[in-house]
Amino acid sequence: MFPPMSLTQQLRAAPAILCALATTLSCARATGSGGPQEPTPSVQGQKPTLVVMLTVDQLRPDYLERFSGDLTHGFARLLKRGAYFTNAHHDHAITETAPGHVTLLTGRFPRSTGITRNVAGVNTPQYPLLVGTGPGAAPFRLRGSTLFDWLRAVQPNARALSVSAKDRGAILPVGREKQDVYWFTDDGYFTTSTWYRATLPPWASDFNAKGPARAYAGTTWDLVAGVTYTEPDSVPVERGGRNFTFPHLFPTSLDSIGLAVRYSPMVDELTARFAWRGFRELDLGRGPGMDLLAVSFSATDYVGHTYGPESREVHDNMVRLDRVLGAFLDSLYAVRDSTRIVIALSADHGVQKIPELHGGVRVSMRPAIVAARAVVRRFGGDTTAIDFESGGFFIEKEALAGGLTSRMLADSFMVAARKVNGVMRAEHFDAMARLDTLTDAVARRWVHMFPDDLAPSAVVTLRPGNIYAGNVATHGTPHDADSHVPLLFVGEAFAPGRHDGFVRTVDLAATLARALGIRPIERLDGRVLGDAFRK
Repeated sequence: MFPPMSLTQQLRAAPAILCALATTLSCARATGSGGPQEPTPSVQGQKPTLVVMLTVDQLRPDYLERFSGDLTHGFARLLKRGAYFTNAHHDHAITETAPGHVTLLTGRFPRSTGITRNVAGVNTPQYPLLVGTGPGAAPFRLRGSTLFDWLRAVQPNARALSVSAKDRGAILPVGREKQDVYWFTDDGYFTTSTWYRATLPPWASDFNAKGPARAYAGTTWDLVAGVTYTEPDSVPVERGGRNFTFPHLFPTSLDSIGLAVRYSPMVDELTARFAWRGFRELDLGRGPGMDLLAVSFSATDYVGHTYGPESREVHDNMVRLDRVLGAFLDSLYAVRDSTRIVIALSADHGVQKIPELHGGVRVSMRPAIVAARAVVRRFGGDTTAIDFESGGFFIEKEALAGGLTSRMLADSFMVAARKVNGVMRAEHFDAMARLDTLTDAVARRWVHMFPDDLAPSAVVTLRPGNIYAGNVATHGTPHDADSHVPLLFVGEAFAPGRHDGFVRTVDLAATLARALGIRPIERLDGRVLGDAFRK
């Protein structure tokens, strides 16, 4: 327990205090009254002044059901007050972080945004970081507009703050606008790149000067007191068989604490604290116009990759995130009229279960790649002409020789790929559009994935439950376990309730735009979800 503090003070306090907040939440408003805060009345018909996009990386919708008895703060409030679409999907094939984030506020599939894979997302040496270690990053590959561009078209002085532990999670929700966009580095600081500014603002430098990640050095990540965990804590496939049981010890070395914090729930605590500091410093949402606050919480992804979706660690992470969300909402409602805040919550993708625990396999495409390179070599070409990544088989046609065509090479690759254990389909990419994309979800999601100039020659789809080698558990396939995410809207325009029909994440931006009274400035792939609104 900690001394009574306002929510603003709690979120600005030391990490140890916020850790305590995540364990025994005390929801006190700035006025000193206790309990979670409900909306305060406002004049009917007033326009929103703040749009909040909450993205929870790798959030499976079943977490909200499985852990519902323990999610009594932020998630419970949003679900109670929101229009919740339980059957929402990313309707594209490569369900990774970059393509997933960008669909939410663009309303368009990756084939339209140009963000098709993590490796072809935001990273570039052309725009280095201002502080901290890590690759440079910028939205230079993004094609087209986002909701913030539509907002700026009618309100040029609109402002945006976007914060995440990941560069792509912070950058892509805002688009190409040079706003306040920050992310967490492996050495424990929040940074941005030269795309956005030449130096950090004083408030961000002050936050970093306190060494927020370093406060966790030598401490432990242990279970939240009072919560019943039914998941076994003795699954050695988790975390590669090392340090897979509670408590998890943080290193004492300051050189490695940033990376250790990244792979724990504490990175979300830091993200919330930094976002709150930026929100107050920028004074967003005061009106009369509208501002955008985008916060992407990444710990669910890091913990899920490391321990798997059925782990005790994921359960504990969700409990902690729920309390951080509750504190963050209380803080917003303490300083802004909650009836003039519009909130959307979703995820960038889901995740497959650990294959070894469910009869699945870890797939290596190396035999098919080796066979394809042998064909290139036999014709006298350059073997670096081919690449396989995220299910796509890419060919640099200029590097082929001896009469070998990309079609011949793709045919050869597909023959070998279909023999790999765990592969369900291997097809020419350009053949997908000729299939029945209404009934063939796999084909439809591949069609939605690539524009013509970025398209692979062939694509591989694994059987459900199988994953590529790498993380303990992962995502990235066209199957529902990876595509299924929650979709939730909260605000005066929306009617609370559950909707079980199939919808898509590209519908989020169009629906938000309707609620804000603004128009997209280009054609969208998504549609307005009319059921979300009050009649």
